[in-house]
Amino acid sequence: MASSSTTLAGSAASDLLRSTTTGFTGVPLRTLGRVGLVLKRRDLTVSAKLRKVKKKEYPWPANPDPNVKGGVLSHLSPFKPLKEKPKPVTLDFEKPLVDLQKKIIEVRKMANETGLDFSDQILLLETKYDQALKDLYTHLTPIQRVNIARHPNRPTFLDHIFNITEKFVELHGDREGYDDPAIVTGIGTIDGRSYMFIGHQKGRNTKENIQRNFGMPTPHGYRKALRLMQYADHHGFPIVTFIDTPGAYADLKSEELGQGEAIAYNLRAMFGLKVPIVSIVIGEGGSGGALAIGCGNKLLMLENAVFYVASPEACAAILWKSSKAAPKAAEKLKITAPELCKLEVADGIIPEPLGGAHADPSWTSQQIKIAINEAMDELTKMNTEDLLKDRMLKFRKLGGFQEGIPLDPKKKRNMKKKDIPVAPKISDSELGVEIEKLKQKILEGKESSSSEPPKLDLDEMIKKLEKEVNQEFSEAVKALGLTERLSKLQDEISKANADNQSIDPLLTDKIEKLKADFNQGLSAAPNSGRLQKKRDMLRELTKAKLLTDRSKEAATLKQELKKKFDDVMNNPRIKENYKALQSEIQRVRASASSDLDDELKKKIIEFNKEVDSQLANALKASGLDVQLVKPGRDSNKSSVPEIEELNKDVVQKEIDILANSSTSIKSMIEQLKLEVARAGGKPDSESKNRIETLTQQIKQSLAEAVAEAVASSSLKEKPENLVSGDGSLKKEGPTGDSLTDDELREKVGANRNFS
Repeated sequence: MASSSTTLAGSAASDLLRSTTTGFTGVPLRTLGRVGLVLKRRDLTVSAKLRKVKKKEYPWPANPDPNVKGGVLSHLSPFKPLKEKPKPVTLDFEKPLVDLQKKIIEVRKMANETGLDFSDQILLLETKYDQALKDLYTHLTPIQRVNIARHPNRPTFLDHIFNITEKFVELHGDREGYDDPAIVTGIGTIDGRSYMFIGHQKGRNTKENIQRNFGMPTPHGYRKALRLMQYADHHGFPIVTFIDTPGAYADLKSEELGQGEAIAYNLRAMFGLKVPIVSIVIGEGGSGGALAIGCGNKLLMLENAVFYVASPEACAAILWKSSKAAPKAAEKLKITAPELCKLEVADGIIPEPLGGAHADPSWTSQQIKIAINEAMDELTKMNTEDLLKDRMLKFRKLGGFQEGIPLDPKKKRNMKKKDIPVAPKISDSELGVEIEKLKQKILEGKESSSSEPPKLDLDEMIKKLEKEVNQEFSEAVKALGLTERLSKLQDEISKANADNQSIDPLLTDKIEKLKADFNQGLSAAPNSGRLQKKRDMLRELTKAKLLTDRSKEAATLKQELKKKFDDVMNNPRIKENYKALQSEIQRVRASASSDLDDELKKKIIEFNKEVDSQLANALKASGLDVQLVKPGRDSNKSSVPEIEELNKDVVQKEIDILANSSTSIKSMIEQLKLEVARAGGKPDSESKNRIETLTQQIKQSLAEAVAEAVASSSLKEKPENLVSGDGSLKKEGPTGDSLTDDELREKVGANRNFS
């Protein structure tokens, strides 16, 4: 022992701290080689306190019941019917219905207590309740549909599965050590056909929601879904996915485990699966958490389900810095089933009962079953190549884009959206002064003899007045309390236009009733005087613009006719023949057509026919329709039918312009067409009365508009320019001399209709 202790004492510190391969610490190897190691025995006591932990329940029970419905494998699903009926939950917008329900209950209680007959009152209240329920659920706003999709009593994925399948076996685990309860997978049969079902599972109460993590999956859940999708692809099972999640679980642990990678991998893998995939949104589908099991051939949505990239509250917090703007965000995001079908994101809508899916879960499940069968009947007819192409094209067609168009460098540099400056409001006095100046310019343009009219800012002034009138109109509607009715009507009209439907007579009646109520109460609005004054200004300026446009058209047509006639008369052969005829007329010294001999008259008629033919061809080449009218025998009366034909053509053109430019006349014509089409070949008395009333209104409006137009200078301008002082048609020949009536009637063809 002495030598041993001496050796230990003389050893280096590093040798004492070095470990041996045999597990002893602090003893040098060379010492062990020289002497034996003697250890002193001590009495040691080791005690450990075990912490109680909850034992993890294995999905298979210890003593499974062999007679359980669905077979022994149904023990793998921990989902069981609730022992207690869920408590009714009333949403904010449903409170008026609750009041009606309370009244019905009170009346029934009173009838039971007093023994009196209140059946009529109860029936009236029930009818009123049914109508209120129908009106409420047929005009839901987007945020109301969001609230219904999040309803606590809304049926979950497994509720629907056990309602629509004959057999269902739940499959667990991602083969990486965890079974995410927020995503449920399993094989089931519908009408004898086997499917792989995958879906988000929310809880039906607080305890289940905590267990299911409120339907928000972790990466383990998406990897479990991927494993079972690949299993279904290998064995040829069609896949049906149910989407009902606010989004993937976004905690730190999920991000560490690769949440984004798991979602992205699912997206890529689903596009390569060779079996049909149908995705159904039964509640809310949020962001990539929903899309990770939603890349299918068909995307169907329940009527009150929503599908969004960001929740309305999150969008409102980003854009408007307040979650209180969620209703506005829900409207702008276009997240409801009807809107997504219009955008071709969703392929169909599955109906729900009035009150939402929670009002009748079994009926809703049967509608889902019908939709699955219809979609699978269509998809199973495709071969594998067409199926993959169909799935790819479904997502490729989403959105609108253009390729190959270079971006403007200036736009590329300044991609940030600039704030548009709001134009200051114009006072009534300033507006009046500007309009008076504009009127003065118009009058000066009429009085001036110059061919080029002065430049007027009519379009700009009309736009200003339209903005002012719209603003005054909105203030009047708000003051009369008609804003809500007007917005509902606008929604119904836009929906009818989007669906390419004809306007419903009931909708037309609503529009007319709203007009009548507005006109009746307009005098009570504080801004009625300003509105009327600005409307009159707008009407006056619109008429002035219409007359100016017509004057320009008439001047253009006049110049075109003159140019065509000059081109024909400047033809060398025509000019030579004209000069020859003129010299012959001067040689015989004829003062009237009766002084000409038959041969010369024949030459003049042939010359006129040639001029007519060339002029007609030139006008037809310009796109003008020419109709030749033979002249009458009496040359003195020849100018009368010519002017009548010209006036008739001009007036008809003016009537068409007035009918198309007047909004009221155009709407009445559309209503008349609708009534005639609806009546068909055998209209009833009521339809006849409506058609006759509309016809009389159109005639009266057209008569008033035409009377105003006839009084203007636009209808008189063409005849006045073509007729000389003595009533004969006026036109100059190639030499500048005036032609006689007989010559001009045959040459110019003023008795033709140009259209």
